[in-house]
Amino acid sequence: MNPGARLNPGTRPRAVHARLIYLHGFRSSPESFKARLLARRMEELGRAADFFCPALPVSPREAVDSVLAQYQPQPQDTLIGSSLGGFYATWLAERTGCRAVLLNPAIRPAGGLAAYVGEQPFFHGPGSFRFEAHYLDELAALEVPAITFGQRYFLVAATGDELLDWREMSAHYPGARHWIIPGSDHGLSDFAHYMDEVLAFAGIGSTRG
Repeated sequence: MNPGARLNPGTRPRAVHARLIYLHGFRSSPESFKARLLARRMEELGRAADFFCPALPVSPREAVDSVLAQYQPQPQDTLIGSSLGGFYATWLAERTGCRAVLLNPAIRPAGGLAAYVGEQPFFHGPGSFRFEAHYLDELAALEVPAITFGQRYFLVAATGDELLDWREMSAHYPGARHWIIPGSDHGLSDFAHYMDEVLAFAGIGSTRG
């Protein structure tokens, strides 16, 4: 609102709904099963219009810039990032002050993704994309050495993650809420069991919102 604007007598400012923005991982897409579960749950709660899951550009720099430009995350919003999406969500939360839920997040992906330079197939549907070597430099530039205000983060990490080390994840988010899941896997195939806790952290649920 313009600082000089006045409300008509008896008029209240319109409430701003918290939005949920899901950031998918490497080789994934908005067809991620976790994204689809969340979309269905938000629809059940009457909050479908507050859920977003963009198709992220392959370039890491373009990925975070596209989220900033398209959504301009605010402190009342929550990013949910899976794997590489969790890495992006951390960078974005530090810069915008929004909350972030990290699902088996990548911490320093530049090293691990060096082996994937070249043509890569998408997980969902036909087609492929090219992961360029200079994207590794973009990833390194987006690393967050240490988070601030740990209370804005909720880490969900599986000890059975076959790609990433849950102990590294836990150490990277001091002061955050941690939910360490015994077993499971990198994709959190049992995500349906944890979804409502994730939504509650975002202030979204059957009795919250």
